[in-house]
Amino acid sequence: MFKLRDKYAIAGIGNTDYTKASGRTVRSLATEACLKAIEDAGLTVADIDGIVSFNFNDSAPAIGVATEMGIENAGYAVDYAAGGNGANLITLAATAAIEAGLAKNVVCFRAMNGRSGFRLGGGRDLSAYGVTQYTAPLGWITYPQAMAMWARRHMIDYGTTEEHWAEIATTFRDNAVINERAMQRTPMTRDDYYNSRFIVDPFRMYDICLESDGACAVVITSAEHARDLKQKPVYIMGGAYGGGPSQGDDLFDAIRWPSHSHNCFKYLADDLWGSAGIGPQDIDVAEIYDCFTYSVLMALEGLGFCKEGEGGPFVMGGRIARDGALPLNTHGGLLSEAYIHGFNHVIEAVEQLRGTSGARQIEGAEIALTTAGAMTCGSAMILRN
Repeated sequence: MFKLRDKYAIAGIGNTDYTKASGRTVRSLATEACLKAIEDAGLTVADIDGIVSFNFNDSAPAIGVATEMGIENAGYAVDYAAGGNGANLITLAATAAIEAGLAKNVVCFRAMNGRSGFRLGGGRDLSAYGVTQYTAPLGWITYPQAMAMWARRHMIDYGTTEEHWAEIATTFRDNAVINERAMQRTPMTRDDYYNSRFIVDPFRMYDICLESDGACAVVITSAEHARDLKQKPVYIMGGAYGGGPSQGDDLFDAIRWPSHSHNCFKYLADDLWGSAGIGPQDIDVAEIYDCFTYSVLMALEGLGFCKEGEGGPFVMGGRIARDGALPLNTHGGLLSEAYIHGFNHVIEAVEQLRGTSGARQIEGAEIALTTAGAMTCGSAMILRN
């Protein structure tokens, strides 16, 4: 269990524009986001001695970005081979590195040309070995195809309906409309949602996250150091990473998972809340990994915001809107702001806790949750101001 509550903080954040065609290298995007985060913290490149990222063979290596920025002594330079599950993992790993004396100030980033360059799932190896020999012949190849199975199982087991998916998609779009960073700012009605074409049953187009070019970065340092820097510190209260006992051979290997009506967050909940010393009732705003609408329900259920199977009714009636009891994905999420593999959730959580989110600011937000991952493995982090 994470045992570094409030000892470390996010001191700086940075991001590039989010686009469909950046016209730049991924290394250039990463460098821009990192330099902005360092400047935001009131630090210089000379102060940075650690750098960490995650990727799917679609990004610039951490040490390469360190070199381009001119970091002279990157004593801790790590690249995690991870998908969306890695967005909170790298920030938690940065705290561990500082605690171990491997670095003092660590910049974490995710950068990708996810639309104009390597599109997630597009490079998947379909050779007949491992789990792929069982899934590819049945058309279980892309992420929408794989995750549609989870969504349909939830609908079968618990009576979840298209209305519940629609509530999530339209609520997040409402938030994106007032977010100048968002790629999709056109208002979406229920009719717009229902009239959008099916991609993989039960997913319509608006159930699926965007494909984006861009980068995000944060600077992690000790809480003591952060209090002397430029920005209001956002403290890391707790976090967790992992999943259940049958995660499988790779990210598509859900065949042996006990039930597709719940995902990894059911297994992370105790460690997450135990590490922070709080519970779901203490969260003021949450940025939930929404690669697909279904993953929001499973995270809410798995982390105990509602009982298993009750996620659909839970999100209805304005509960997850900005003025609701549990505001979710206040920036528009991966569905409407951008898909930077979930790391833009961390940026939004920090801004909410700083009180700098402008029109989308949740009044009095003091504690925020971020999650990452949608199937057998994920991560989560709790932040406070």
